[in-house]
Amino acid sequence: MWRTLTTIARVGTINYPDGIAYAPNANRVFVSDEHGDTDAVIDAQTNKLIASIPLGGGAGNTVFDPESGRILVAVHETNELVAIDPATAKIVGRYPTTGAKEPHGISLDVANRLAFVAWQANNMLVVVDLNTMKILASHPVGEDPDVLAFDPGSKQLYVSAESGKVTIFRENGKDLVPEGTLSIPRAHTVCVDPKSHLVYFPLENIDGRPLLRIMELNPRP
Repeated sequence: MWRTLTTIARVGTINYPDGIAYAPNANRVFVSDEHGDTDAVIDAQTNKLIASIPLGGGAGNTVFDPESGRILVAVHETNELVAIDPATAKIVGRYPTTGAKEPHGISLDVANRLAFVAWQANNMLVVVDLNTMKILASHPVGEDPDVLAFDPGSKQLYVSAESGKVTIFRENGKDLVPEGTLSIPRAHTVCVDPKSHLVYFPLENIDGRPLLRIMELNPRP
């Protein structure tokens, strides 16, 4: 419970939880089980695991698209984005990410109908049109990209990589413009607060202890 920070339920079995998304229309939580090759479905009312959806490959990140009402999952071995109907917990679409090697991280610009997808094995980021599910553009990023975070207010996209290289893009129409890179060791996870525009990097081990780095975006001159 968020008010007391106490554990109210334990849900399993999930072999290797990776991404997580909440579908409010179905009141269900979807968790990528990367090593189990499934997307796990949890009833948020009962806190019970109610389904494990076979994906045909390792599950990367999982996100909810409020416009379509669908869950999207990146699937490694099949090099696809898979769409799931939260209400039925069934796959309703499979979309090849042509040229991809292990698509993993996903972030959405819901208003502009774009998905940003990181290819983990060939260190690329692609822009996908959510209306057509076609790739519009691609850009190189740091080795072994993992989690992505998009700030709709500043139009900035942050791509963290397990190699420690963080790549920053600015959205320009239906494409991205590189803004620069940062070196943050172990920064394979990133999130952004859309109100303050602060960027958070929880780091697993810096000099033997976990550390949270917070980055403030400098305003444009």
